[in-house]
Amino acid sequence: MEVASPPSPVAEIVVTGTALPVPAGAAAYSTVTIGADRLASTASGRIEDALKDVAGLAAFRRTDSRSANPTSQGVTLRALGGNAASRALVLLDGVPLADPFAGYLPWSAIDPAGLAGVRVTRGGGAGAFGVGAVAGVLDLASAGPELSSSLSLAYGSRDSRAAGGRLAARLGSGFVVLQGRYDEGAGYVLVPEPQAGPIDIPARYRAYGGSLRLVVPVAADTELQASARAFDDDRTRGLEAVGSHSRGADAALRLVGRGRWGFEALAYVQTRDFAARFASVNAARTLATPTLDQYRTPATGLGGKIAIRPPLGAAHDLEIGVDARRGDGTSHERFRYIGGRFTRLRTAGGATATFGAYVEDSWQLSDALTLTGGLRGDHWQIEAGQLAESDADTGAATQVITSAPRGGWRATARAGAVLRLLPGLDGRAAAYSGFRVPTPNELYRPFRVGADAVAANPDLDLERSRGVEAGFDWRPLSNARLSVTGYANELKGAISNVTLGRGPGNFPQVGFVAAGGSFRQRLNVDAVEVWGIEGDASLTLGRATASVSAAWADPVVRASGLSAGLDGLRPAATPQFSASASLGWAGERLGGSVTLRHVAAQFDDDQNLRRLPPATTIDLGARLALWRGLSLEARAENVGDERVVSGVSADGIIDRAQPRTLWLGLRWQG
Repeated sequence: MEVASPPSPVAEIVVTGTALPVPAGAAAYSTVTIGADRLASTASGRIEDALKDVAGLAAFRRTDSRSANPTSQGVTLRALGGNAASRALVLLDGVPLADPFAGYLPWSAIDPAGLAGVRVTRGGGAGAFGVGAVAGVLDLASAGPELSSSLSLAYGSRDSRAAGGRLAARLGSGFVVLQGRYDEGAGYVLVPEPQAGPIDIPARYRAYGGSLRLVVPVAADTELQASARAFDDDRTRGLEAVGSHSRGADAALRLVGRGRWGFEALAYVQTRDFAARFASVNAARTLATPTLDQYRTPATGLGGKIAIRPPLGAAHDLEIGVDARRGDGTSHERFRYIGGRFTRLRTAGGATATFGAYVEDSWQLSDALTLTGGLRGDHWQIEAGQLAESDADTGAATQVITSAPRGGWRATARAGAVLRLLPGLDGRAAAYSGFRVPTPNELYRPFRVGADAVAANPDLDLERSRGVEAGFDWRPLSNARLSVTGYANELKGAISNVTLGRGPGNFPQVGFVAAGGSFRQRLNVDAVEVWGIEGDASLTLGRATASVSAAWADPVVRASGLSAGLDGLRPAATPQFSASASLGWAGERLGGSVTLRHVAAQFDDDQNLRRLPPATTIDLGARLALWRGLSLEARAENVGDERVVSGVSADGIIDRAQPRTLWLGLRWQG
């Protein structure tokens, strides 16, 4: 009698929805990781608030995505100077997040409660999509099915409402995640008493969006990750005549292979549209006169990458790849408001593109020493662009500035080493370079803020960074970490809004500037030089956690020629010191947190005349478990109601960031 053989065991297929593992050599660079628990527990519930846990990471404005103009939401690190276009490369599941036309970051479209974590690497980068990483890289990763389904509802000060939901489900060996978010509020008056006038109203806001992510296996060691997201954001900036509306939709496909030959293949598309209204206000703040209607700014981004990791043995993590990006957009505007109507029309736009190849290896020479090095070669292209203005009635051209296409090749690199000095103590050192291509917005679009006017510059050159750093990571216990880094960075050709004249008078490209206003143009200054020190520490004791992050820097502008007046000054929107500290408790029934943040004084202008005072804020949060995954939450932003000054206009009018805001809500975690 023949006995049947038992069936062969079937290997379990496990998909993760993540990228390929971070190589060992990444430890050579100053890095901070923000975990999912922290991302989901900030007092505001906003991603940009969570990112403030990393000292030295600064937005162009102190206001957040409820009240800021969206185009001011750029991010930088290492005190390399504030800029509305981001100087840090921000990725979400490997896809660049910045707006293709202006380079700002649509923070309101990102729900931090749906992220598995954020990895922040300070300093220039050479890996995939490295163009643009002149100050660092923020790598955002979406959570998979390990983060359960959830639903949250909250009500806050000034009729603020927020709702969010997440549904995660297994689909065979894969999974699907559906997520949505909505928040709105009546807002606060941006101008404080006694400066506020009759026309000042609360800066109301409304934003909503959703995403769908599907991850499925296509082979035993290969998975396909597909994602799509869309958002809509509407803000009124303290005056009925001033506000913005932005919307967008993105889609991406990523194929990840985790076999003997690891690989990633990624393709993505971005679509954006932006509109904004601006006005000038009289001295008594009783009348607002429209100055600009940026009624449509469509933009498109396309890109992708292919990377492979050959099997070279356990000592090497070699990655070879190519990537490409293209972004284009055109701003359509009405301006020159005379006799109750706009009399001029403007279009301004163009496109930029990059194509690059890179190679990077981590080499573990021994248990004590790891070396890493990477090299990129990129071809950059600024395609033909145009600033065209015409009479609204006749269509006759009043100003046309065109630029011919230009481009070239540029090489960048980074290298580092990690040495085990003692058990739990690693020393590290690194050097790096990078560059950023100016955005179509910087190249072609002039703009006004109050009485100030800024001209575009189609001849802008690249921003080019280089830096060195050294530090240590100490883990005296498995639950404790201390990291300290000293660095010196230089950003050559830093794009700045440089003051060239003062009103009253007529100036090239922008026309008349009133008394008290300034005429500026985007120019490449010689360099921004900075040296500094940054430190991060964390400790976990049972259910209690504590973290501290602090950064001090001494940035200075080096300038000559038209921008010589800036030489020796500090870059605008750049504090010398910032710090953040948090304490948290995660009990089964009761949890809570307190966060203290401080940002030193900074300047709102290139000539260091408009000083923004330092600010210290405290945020609180508490959670009480009720029944079967349902919890009651209470949160307080800026509980001390500190006046955080975000901007100062030419006539001394203050623009302030979020005042004290209290929240009460319910959260269900499945």
